[in-house]
Amino acid sequence: MSAGGEPIWAPAPDDVTAAHVSRFARWLTEDGRAQLTGDYLELWRWSTERLEEFWSAVWDYFGVRSATPHARVLSGSVMPDVEWFTGAQVSYVEHLFRGRDPERVALIDARESAQPGAGPVSRHLTWGMLRQQVGGLAAMLRELGVRPGDRVAGYVPNTAEAVIAFLAAASLGAIWSGCGQDYSPAAAAERLGQLEPVVLIAADGYRYGGREFDRRGAVTELAALLPSLRATIVFPRLGLPADTAAGRLGWPTSAGTAGILGWPTSAGSAGLVPGAVPFGSGSAGSVELAPVAVPFSHPIWILFSSGTTGRPKGIVHSTGGVLLEHLKAMSLSLDLGERDTFFWYTSPSWMVWNYLVSALLAGARIVCYDGSPSHPSWDTVWALAAEHRVTLLGTSPAHLRACAQAGVEPARDHDLSALRSLGSSGSALPADAYLWAADHVGRRVRVNSTSGGTDVVSAFAGGSPIVPVWPGELSAPSLGVALDSWDPAGRPVRGIVGELVVTKPMPSMPVAFWNDPDGSRYREAYFSTYPGVWRHGDWITITDRGSVVVHGRSDATLNRGGVRMGSSDIYHVVEQLDEIAEALVVGVEQPEGEYWMPLFVVLNPGHDLDDALTGKIRRAIREGASPRHVPDEIIAVPAIPHTRTGKKLEIPVKRILQGGDPDQVMEAGAVDNPDALRWFAAYQIRTPIR
Repeated sequence: MSAGGEPIWAPAPDDVTAAHVSRFARWLTEDGRAQLTGDYLELWRWSTERLEEFWSAVWDYFGVRSATPHARVLSGSVMPDVEWFTGAQVSYVEHLFRGRDPERVALIDARESAQPGAGPVSRHLTWGMLRQQVGGLAAMLRELGVRPGDRVAGYVPNTAEAVIAFLAAASLGAIWSGCGQDYSPAAAAERLGQLEPVVLIAADGYRYGGREFDRRGAVTELAALLPSLRATIVFPRLGLPADTAAGRLGWPTSAGTAGILGWPTSAGSAGLVPGAVPFGSGSAGSVELAPVAVPFSHPIWILFSSGTTGRPKGIVHSTGGVLLEHLKAMSLSLDLGERDTFFWYTSPSWMVWNYLVSALLAGARIVCYDGSPSHPSWDTVWALAAEHRVTLLGTSPAHLRACAQAGVEPARDHDLSALRSLGSSGSALPADAYLWAADHVGRRVRVNSTSGGTDVVSAFAGGSPIVPVWPGELSAPSLGVALDSWDPAGRPVRGIVGELVVTKPMPSMPVAFWNDPDGSRYREAYFSTYPGVWRHGDWITITDRGSVVVHGRSDATLNRGGVRMGSSDIYHVVEQLDEIAEALVVGVEQPEGEYWMPLFVVLNPGHDLDDALTGKIRRAIREGASPRHVPDEIIAVPAIPHTRTGKKLEIPVKRILQGGDPDQVMEAGAVDNPDALRWFAAYQIRTPIR
């Protein structure tokens, strides 16, 4: 792909000078580590060509502390048989709290108001309060016998308590793993049960879309499915009467009893002035927090794959790898510091939650919100960003599309003067979404679309505060990521579609899959196509200016007549039509060598898929993508199935249309709407593919 067109955003010279990544580049030169001109791609090339020097520089620049010195930065040369910072012992939690002003706000916890029609309410937690709460819960876990290597599981909404629970577990060297309470107990146990956790931390429920969801029964059911548990700790998100079942404990407070932590209870408390509501009145952390240092490769958390190819895989990430990668990402990529407020609309089931928490490493404030983005209106996320003076707001293409279709005007209706960057992740962000953001959020706001994932709990490519932004493109590869695009023969390609590969190791690549003692599943997942090279499973194009265009999952890539196409190219066109709520396209190989490419569409209310609309869709795709992108058939469906993190289930739908059993191709608990997936199975039976 030839890089053309004008950027939609470009940094001002003073902003380039002030950016954290520019300061890092100057430090490298002043310290005699590299001779750099300040060009981002020059710095990126140095960071990948001199990999050990780069990560050693990151270690020194951020002042990483180790209880023991490391012998080598990188041992081994062929992935995945490598080891980072051999001999080092570090603490993520120690670095997170180091040097923080106890009076500054660290975390803003927002939730839907119980008052009908009112916007979210919030409570604030200072660094001192956060440390006290983490220390108090850590002491409680220690009394329960939690030791380094034990697993602590969370069944939680996106709340302050979820952050506290993770940090308390990590401070002891325990391993955290969590999922949202929208998962059924069986689906949660399918993941967490693999880990044999010793403690479960859960909420009594949550509020979403104007409704309260009492999850006390679900917590009891989940606990029964986890026989390894010693105790279950429940915090009162909704303030419901406590369950007194055996092994059920309340959240620690200064008095040693359970209690709601500072939520307003009066009907008139919606729309509180920031800082007006304290988090808690006591000093739950009268026990001093004393983080434990663990070996660099010691697990910090286990994230789970979506379950699109079978039982969800537990992806084990190292303490040191996460610490280094997130210190780099938060400061040098996202440009976060102590004056910033970071809010990404997410769930504990998605790696972006872990990413959000790590903004605390940069000293930034974070906003946790566990309500609906559309209640009481699609203005909610923008209103929260305005209220809390958010500087980096993160969302998804689906959310931006919904706001555009709803006619939301963020810049007109809200004071977004603090906002510097708008992040997007989860799927490829179409070019027209960049244009919508420029027109309706503000042209001074940098759109920062990223591509990475659960596998490395970070980004392979994204934006940079010193690189222009072009619509539909990720501005550049991330520092330290040896990103490339390869053809099937393993040859680098430019300007055309290829496989996203990473040719050199990253510290945050998984140390293992859980219950994979010989590493065979791990190797099969990433290294079976190109031995020694990470294949991520995405189609990308690297342009001649070094930017990256993401086309979609390579496993679901459309391949018509030998020409490969990304499904996102079709979605970008079709989902802009007023009649279409959402679309899904798959390419289905048939037994006789033929290829069937149907497009499934969910219609907005008041519309029918008649000949006129079918023709309109075909014309739009032909003109907006290419004639080759026009589907063989357009079919109306009641709903599109997704993972619980919002990714369309292209691969399972394709396999079902080839005759696969829905229960075999996708675990029901990993689907946001299992009935939507079953519809495709019924369709395949009614209309077998020939």
